[in-house]
Amino acid sequence: MAQDDLQKHLDNAMYGTPLLKPEEQRKYMGTFRERCYLTMTIAQMKNTADTANFLKELTQHPDAKVLLNGAMASDLQSRYIKLINERNIKFTVVNDFVENTPESFGLVLTAKEAVNEETIDIEEKYPNQTDTPIKTEESKKGFWHKLFH
Repeated sequence: MAQDDLQKHLDNAMYGTPLLKPEEQRKYMGTFRERCYLTMTIAQMKNTADTANFLKELTQHPDAKVLLNGAMASDLQSRYIKLINERNIKFTVVNDFVENTPESFGLVLTAKEAVNEETIDIEEKYPNQTDTPIKTEESKKGFWHKLFH
């Protein structure tokens, strides 16, 4: 019995404490699904209607924290950091287990404890909004640049 406790202590010291629900924590950028108020994919972050709805959620949850995907384009990331800072909301840029694909989560609005929101996807929470993409550096490139690259 004492040997098992010693081995467990040594394993925790060498490898860190084991994560509870590691796949869920990877998906939601280090937090649990039950703590999420809202999620946005990178593609959704480029829509002005979704951005406006995100700002609504920020006003409804002033004690929330925003987790931002560190792998997304820097111009999109800095745009959201500016919006978050203007509202004095805490945020963290997450670089572990994140990808820069349109379907990847780009942003998670989260609480310190479980809130158990039924719907957390922004487009499911705010349906029937017009999709107006925000101009990014990629979309600002000229005709000739797009043609030859």
